[in-house]
Order: sequence, then structure tokens, then C-alpha cells
Amino acid sequence: MLNISVIGGSEIPAKTCEVAREVGRLLAKGGATVFCGGLSGVMECVAKGVREENGLVIGILPGNLPEEGNKYLSAALPTGLGYARNFLVVRAGKVVIAIDGSTGTISEASFALAEGKDVIAIGDLEFVPKKKSEGKFIKVTSPKEAVELSLRLASEK
Repeated sequence: MLNISVIGGSEIPAKTCEVAREVGRLLAKGGATVFCGGLSGVMECVAKGVREENGLVIGILPGNLPEEGNKYLSAALPTGLGYARNFLVVRAGKVVIAIDGSTGTISEASFALAEGKDVIAIGDLEFVPKKKSEGKFIKVTSPKEAVELSLRLASEK
């Protein structure tokens, strides 16, 4: 099972949305189940891309209502946990793709690295893991490169 989590900002420019949408399409074509935070921005754009290719995308929501999720989700899981749901988003994937974002994305990437998961970043995010038990932080330049690497790493785990 190729579970891949995608994280990123909730307020993004159109160019970033296109990157996220392409990541979603490529992940679906690669047979991955995609997990995200289920709201707007990167989460909605990646979900749209997944659904365009008839893939499966699960939104792990911070609130109590499944209706809070974006319209492209295959399923919405309301947690009532607020920001604490960020941990569940990264726990669900074997590998994490980070696209743009701010403090929420940074927290998710930090959780993933601390869990020993690799984070593949498209954009300006930067981390330097210090412990051997932490995952790798890998910067890439394109959706294709991010998806190919994430699928390969997930299949090796």
C-alpha cells in the first residue's frame, strides 16, 4: 500500500495550486492513496488532481464536521483535534510531500522528520534533520520528481 501524505499552505497562489494539482494527478496515476488536511489551498488542489485521475484522497480534518472538508475528497475524517490533527496527517503516509506553506506545514514536516519519515519539498521550505533516527529532508524542483521519489521511497518502506 502506497500511502503518501501531502502537506502545504491553505492560502496559495494559482501557480502553487497547479503544482499541487499535478502532484495529485501523478500520485493517483502511481497508485498511491493520498492523505491531506482536507481543507483549502494545497489540500484542495492536490485533492482535485487525485480525483481527476479517479484516485483516492482522504482528508483528515481539524474540526468536527465532514462538511468542512473540500469538495474533492474521497472521504473526510473529522477529528475535532484542531492543529493536533497535523500529526495524524503525517502519520498516515509512508512519505510526505510538502508544497509551500507556513507554520502548519512546518509543524507537519517536523512531525514527519521526527517520526523518521522522509519529507520531499517543492518550494522554499528548508529543514536540516540532526539525528540519525530522523527522516531525510529532500528538496526537488518539480511535481514529477517529487512523486517519482515519494512512490519509490514508500514502496521501499
